[in-house]
Amino acid sequence: MGEAKKSGEKKAAGEVRAAKPLGRKRAQGRDQELLEATVEILAEVGFDSMTMDLVAARAKAGKATLYRRWSSKEELVRDALIGMSRASIELGRLPDTGSLRGDLLALMKPYSLEHSERKLRVLAGLGSFSTQHPKYYDEALAGIFEPWTEVNRKLMERAVERKELPAGAEIEAVCELIVAMTAFRTSVQRKQFDREVYEGLLDRVLLPALKGGG
Repeated sequence: MGEAKKSGEKKAAGEVRAAKPLGRKRAQGRDQELLEATVEILAEVGFDSMTMDLVAARAKAGKATLYRRWSSKEELVRDALIGMSRASIELGRLPDTGSLRGDLLALMKPYSLEHSERKLRVLAGLGSFSTQHPKYYDEALAGIFEPWTEVNRKLMERAVERKELPAGAEIEAVCELIVAMTAFRTSVQRKQFDREVYEGLLDRVLLPALKGGG
């Protein structure tokens, strides 16, 4: 009987432990819903007019739910911008298409015109976020571009190893140029940076620069 009791206790403990990951998954899903609601509000009214109340109402959540995850509007917007941008880039794996050009393009996720237009509205409506909250703005840029740059660097280094690029290829300079051109086109020109634009940039500027580095 004692053994049966212990077995039952172990089983119950195991059930509790097994339930915990499900709770984490639900929390992560809720976080994503809140971030998506933030992007929607930013696209509609811009950063300066956005409030935590508006986001909570859009996500059908209590304001306390937001503040348990983000202590300020600036933190929430930082994470929403990072999430929005990463939705356009595949960073979870290193593609292997057989060529550097193909690998770099494979990182670009296909997305709808509606997604692209909403992204541009968000960027156009950031208002005082960059000037009055530079810490969070810089963190947003780092979160958006640093992972992409790291993947680009690995793909280019692999291209050097297989002799597709010369040993002296200007990898760091080209990685910086990708970031600069993307930021300029989306934030300054308010235009899409899609696969077609990236193809032109690769063929006319980036790949020639890399191959001329030997």
